[in-house]
Amino acid sequence: MPLTVVKYGTPVLRQKGAQIQSITPAIKKLAADMLETTYSYKGIGLAAQQVGLALQLTVIDVRGVTDRPSSLELNGQPADVSKFMPLVLINPEVKPVGQPVTGPEGCLSFPEMYADITRPDVVDVRALNLECKPIEFRCGGLLARVVQHETDHLNGILFIDRMDKKTKEELRDELENLMAETKAALKR
Repeated sequence: MPLTVVKYGTPVLRQKGAQIQSITPAIKKLAADMLETTYSYKGIGLAAQQVGLALQLTVIDVRGVTDRPSSLELNGQPADVSKFMPLVLINPEVKPVGQPVTGPEGCLSFPEMYADITRPDVVDVRALNLECKPIEFRCGGLLARVVQHETDHLNGILFIDRMDKKTKEELRDELENLMAETKAALKR
């Protein structure tokens, strides 16, 4: 069942997610609902905070993006990204290993807002999957960008926090309007 994506100005977006201690049926359902929500919003990633829950859970699926390549290594060997999707990461830890690269990002909690953000182009990831099994992989390109963007969400960090000053200034009116709309909706 698709969930509602909360917008900028909703307090939960600034909360660090609680570690998930066990994979319950409720967590599995949440992950499935989050994937359905991602697809219904035509997104490629979604963090629990974006559906109003401060948990260390994110879902990712980059298969629909053909103009921005992703790379994946499992046990040091290249792997097919599409066979690894959709990806559910629980309690993820991300370690940058690549060079900083600037690229476009958007966010479902900031509708129709995009900006160039600088992030490492390759990261190592450790997390649990929905079977409570540890997974480790190295990823690059778009997948690395999405993993970092979603992991930021899990720690209460938003992509506007990574924007350069000039970009944030250019978006200031839009950001203020979105914040005001969100706060007004929360009061209702």
